Amino acid sequence: MTRTTVRIAMNGVTGRMGYRQHLLRSVLALREQGGLELDDGTVIWPEPVLVGRREHALRAIAERHGLEHWTTDLDGVLADPATDVYFDAQLTSAREAAVRKAIAAGKHVYCEKPAAGDLSGALELARLARDAGVKHGVVQDKIFLPGLRKLKRLVDGGFFGEILSVRGEFGYWVFEGDWQPAQRPSWNYRAQDGGGIVMDMFPHWEYVLHELFGPVRSVQAEVATHVPRRWDERGKPYEATADDAAYGIFRLDGGAVAQINSSWAVRVHRDELVEFQVDGTEGSAVAGLRGCRAQHRSATPKPVWNPDLPATESFREQWQEVPDNEEFDNGFKAQWELFLRHVVLDEPWSWDLLAGARGVQLAELGLRSAAEGRRLDVPELSL
Repeated sequence: MTRTTVRIAMNGVTGRMGYRQHLLRSVLALREQGGLELDDGTVIWPEPVLVGRREHALRAIAERHGLEHWTTDLDGVLADPATDVYFDAQLTSAREAAVRKAIAAGKHVYCEKPAAGDLSGALELARLARDAGVKHGVVQDKIFLPGLRKLKRLVDGGFFGEILSVRGEFGYWVFEGDWQPAQRPSWNYRAQDGGGIVMDMFPHWEYVLHELFGPVRSVQAEVATHVPRRWDERGKPYEATADDAAYGIFRLDGGAVAQINSSWAVRVHRDELVEFQVDGTEGSAVAGLRGCRAQHRSATPKPVWNPDLPATESFREQWQEVPDNEEFDNGFKAQWELFLRHVVLDEPWSWDLLAGARGVQLAELGLRSAAEGRRLDVPELSL
């Protein structure tokens, strides 16, 4: 057996997302399964180097998981010729500068979204990576979720006929932090630190809509800061300057309309934290993180509206569960595997920095639409 080691500088692993999803459930999970085995028997072995600013936190993670390599010296690890890939899960406000350094050092780059704080920065990163000849990618984990993969199967199989509309509901109540600790870091609610639900979630919605249904051609949005005062990790009150809810309408290529509500100030009355309902001429489906239910035209009941009588139908029971038909791995890990194959084998890869820039573009246009109170076209991006 031949082992190909890919040394990955992982910056931001002391944060919630960087640690749980990328280090623990992706890179370390790959190591626990013996690496990523290729068809010819070669094994890709990811070797993480933990990078960050807090020495004690890095040391604690390394000791917890038996890892040898960690450093607070980003420049040093990027200058090391043994480093193959730079991964970034830092605060959005710190990401662009670090990714620029990695590209200049000739490293392949993979980063969380948004790739940069604004569209010009995101496009510049894509240009720099192209010109440097390095491989590059942006995390787009939602399309690897079991529920959305089942939904994609229905789309590809022509189940819906002509797709008419997509309706999405995402969100949950994030505690203010005074009497219960908040489930999200406080920087998410400070615009000056790159926070805001539009910049966080509209990049997700861009690639979900683009991958499943087609490019977004226009956007109209309303945003709000429903909870203006919160308490940070030290129990100190602060004013929330970033949006915590967004209500978007997206016109898709071909004419379908998508409506997606995103909120950190909503209590959940759904089966899952995010759900998408797709309605078409031949059928409909509702997909969440894991499950997907469908109702074909031929099996659609005939509801009758009568406000004077209680409903006797169990509407949810009239839908059919879409079977798994396969085993689903962690969505972040699944994309990591594809990126590592892209780095080692040069396999096709479409979730690059230009794709990431489309997400930043949609977020910017969503905020501008809300500020100007009008619908805006979404131009096609190119380098």
